[in-house]
Amino acid sequence: MENQQTANGGDWDKVQWDYPNPFLLDVAVSEQDIDGLQHVNNAVYVSWCQDAGWAHSKALGIGLKDYQELDRAMAIRRSEFDYLQAAYLGDDLKVATWLTGNDNKLSMERRFQLVRASDGATLLRARWDLVCIEISSGRPKRMPPVFKEIYGAVVVE
Repeated sequence: MENQQTANGGDWDKVQWDYPNPFLLDVAVSEQDIDGLQHVNNAVYVSWCQDAGWAHSKALGIGLKDYQELDRAMAIRRSEFDYLQAAYLGDDLKVATWLTGNDNKLSMERRFQLVRASDGATLLRARWDLVCIEISSGRPKRMPPVFKEIYGAVVVE
């Protein structure tokens, strides 16, 4: 992984993103990502989505330290991954992510789209249903005001 950004510039402007204004994370496929079938292992896609989710949260101003200080976190309750095409060694990719729902109480939804630079193909779409938890107990708890303010401000409809 290299950097994170929002969509602007170059060939990426031509990509048909699922939602407007994605948060983007650059990914270069390396040998460690390749499995016995000579393509990126499905578990790696999951890891890239996790990396993009954390990078987006940090870019918004909420990182792991903030979660720990607040004793709150957004935890994955359910996830769906639709693997559409394979990625291969040397591919340059972007993981796009958006917050697509927030009830401002307990739940949020995050979406992902993985796109290959060489042909603009969407390789993966994913969805997470998230729930706010109290870290110390692991139990669902209402979102603190900062989650509502920061995450709520970037939800796309």
